[in-house]
Amino acid sequence: MLLSGSLSVSAALPVTCRLNSHRMSILPAENSPCIIPPLVTPLTARDQLDESGLERLLHAVIEGGVAGVFILGTTGEAPSLSYRLRRQMIERTVAIVAGRVPVLVGVTDTAFVESVQLARFAADAGADSVVLTTPYYFPAGQTELTGYIRNIVPQLPLPVMLYNMPGLTKVWFEVDTLRQLADLPSVVGVKDSSGDLDYFAQVCQLKQARPDWRVLIGPEAMLAEAHAAGGDGGVSGGANFAPAVFTRWHAALLAGDEGAAHRQQAVVEQLQAIYDVGKYASRFIKATKSALSLLEICSDLPADPFHAFREPERQQVAMILRGAGVLD
Repeated sequence: MLLSGSLSVSAALPVTCRLNSHRMSILPAENSPCIIPPLVTPLTARDQLDESGLERLLHAVIEGGVAGVFILGTTGEAPSLSYRLRRQMIERTVAIVAGRVPVLVGVTDTAFVESVQLARFAADAGADSVVLTTPYYFPAGQTELTGYIRNIVPQLPLPVMLYNMPGLTKVWFEVDTLRQLADLPSVVGVKDSSGDLDYFAQVCQLKQARPDWRVLIGPEAMLAEAHAAGGDGGVSGGANFAPAVFTRWHAALLAGDEGAAHRQQAVVEQLQAIYDVGKYASRFIKATKSALSLLEICSDLPADPFHAFREPERQQVAMILRGAGVLD
C-alpha cells in the first residue's frame, strides 16, 4: 500500500516487532562470494519504468551468480526519480526476484519522513534490507549525523546498510561515528564508495566489535585490495552487464586462486575503459546503461537531466565490451 504523505512517522506499526520477525543476516556468510550490483533503473520514457527490461536485467544478474541486488542507489539514479516510480521499482523488483536473492533498497532522501515512508513501503513489498547514506544538500556535522542515524534507524522496519558516499553527499561516515553507531543491532554493515582504502581498512576493523557486519567496497576495480583489507565483497556497477566476471573474481579471491583471480581482474580492468567514454560525470551511468542496451537487456535512457550516449560513444562502449569478451 502506498503511504500517504500526511502520515505521521509515529503512526506506523511498532517497528521493533516487524524487525524482530525479519532475518537480520541478509548477505552470504563470510568467505562466500558477495557481489551485489547497484542496479540501474531501466526507463522507456520520462518517469516510465521499462518493466520488461527490468525483468531481463534481474534474470541476467541472478543467473550471473550475484548475492543480492541493490536498487535505488547512485547507479539507480534514485534522487532523479519520482516517489511514484521509486515505489514501482521496489514492487516490480521484489516480484521478479521472487526470493531468489535479497533485495536491498536505497531510501536516502533529503527529508527524514520520506526515507522512513519509503523504507516502510519496501518492507511491505517484501524487500530484505534498506541502504542509507548521509542526508545530502545540507552537509551535516558528525554529531548531527550520529543523532540523525540514531533517530531514524529505530523507525526503519528492515536491517540497515550504511552507505559512505562523500563524493556526492559531501559528508563522510567518519570511522569514529561508525564505531559509535555499531551499538545499533539493526545496522548490519557498511558500503564504502569513497575510494579511500585506508579508510576502508579502518571500517573493516570495526568487525572486531560487530563480527556480523559486512563491509562492501563500491569502486569495482578495488575488489582485490578491499578483500586483502578484510572486506566482504563489492557493490559493483559492472555487475549489471558482466555479473559472472565479478562473481568469479570474488570467488577466486576467496579461494586463494591467484591465477583465476588475476584473469578475472584483467577483464574488469579492461571494462573500466567504458567509464572514460564521454566527458561529463554522468558518463558512469550512461556507460552502464549503454552497455546494457548493446547487450539487448534494457533501454539506455537515463533520467533527466541526462541524455543517452550518441552513436559514436555507443560504438566506443561496444568496442570495449567486445575486447573484454562481454559482447559478441
